[in-house]
Amino acid sequence: MPTIVHLELHVDPARLDLAHEIARETLVATRAWPGCEGLEVLIDDADPSVMIVVEPWASSADHDAYVAWRATPEGANRLPEVLLAPPTTRTFAETVSLG
Repeated sequence: MPTIVHLELHVDPARLDLAHEIARETLVATRAWPGCEGLEVLIDDADPSVMIVVEPWASSADHDAYVAWRATPEGANRLPEVLLAPPTTRTFAETVSLG
């Protein structure tokens, strides 16, 4: 079943340039992961230190495998260097059509 993941990041406002660089580097690897169907980064208009990454996945199993890889030394990334708090992840597996 397709899954959409929202990853909310709160980065150090004093390190926004570095945060954007690290996010790009990290998301290239995310997008290349099997089952990742795309990525979109939303930046809060009122607070540019808040970002939401929208990730559509072919299945929750694909995303779970990706998360497991990120927990390994090979999958580790530099995001913790610029985050003020751990990311918040929300997973959505069901959609409702209103049209």
